Amino acid sequence: QGFLYTAPVREQGNIYKPNNKMMADELSEKAVHDVHTKEIDLVNRDPKHLNDDVVKIDFEDVIAEPEGTHSFDGIWKASFTTFTVTKYWFYRLLSAIFGIPMALIWGIYFAILSFLHIWAVVPCIRSYLIEIQCISRVYSICIHTFCDPLFEAVGKVFSSIRATVRKEI
Repeated sequence: QGFLYTAPVREQGNIYKPNNKMMADELSEKAVHDVHTKEIDLVNRDPKHLNDDVVKIDFEDVIAEPEGTHSFDGIWKASFTTFTVTKYWFYRLLSAIFGIPMALIWGIYFAILSFLHIWAVVPCIRSYLIEIQCISRVYSICIHTFCDPLFEAVGKVFSSIRATVRKEI
């Protein structure tokens, strides 16, 4: 009452205040998440395992001392710590400096790629398939008209050939 604009009311109610109890229960059971504001997992940052085979490089994958050639234990421990801490903090430094610009670049790239795919590639392919269908039908009629009788005749010629196999001792 007195509002200039009200949310549209559907049979089940509007999307904000459903009249239907079942719909209200569904909305309260599962939280409605916007894809741009969904919560991200700060613990598991690679849920689809994109980089399992690429960047899981530990000290043991790079540096190893075979039996009979061991350095001092203190040097080995210090080398391990230096490698691990350097890799960890240098990655953090690089991602702090270049992470947001690279995210911007990749976001623009995938937006352009999606735009081209949705508005250019798929419509061109659909158009091509529609147009080629007419040519396909004409080609099929020509093949069936000219080649089918020829192949049937050749088949009948060779159908009377009989082959026998004899074993001679």
